[in-house]
Amino acid sequence: MIDKEVFLKFILKKVEKLPVGHYLDIRTYKRNRSVLLIKEGEDFFRIIENGFYQNEFKSSFKELKKVFKKLLKTEFPRSHKIRVYNMGEYKEAEAKKIKRKKL
Repeated sequence: MIDKEVFLKFILKKVEKLPVGHYLDIRTYKRNRSVLLIKEGEDFFRIIENGFYQNEFKSSFKELKKVFKKLLKTEFPRSHKIRVYNMGEYKEAEAKKIKRKKL
């Protein structure tokens, strides 16, 4: 779990090291809202928001910080801790099946 204050720095470092085709599952402390961050190219990302809103974004690395600032306000407004899971290679069918225990 990561503090919300250092989340942006942490996620940008984590994304740089993430191999192409792999993804991160970012969730609230209670695990009831999630954001999937998929690295589709060296400088190209797909973000799937699944929580209060269901949206999909495409972004470059430069725009990633701006997108996550917006997502933090909408999906994680009262969270102080955020969970980040390194999920491995992205396969859409498997990613939608994953269920996490909700608190």
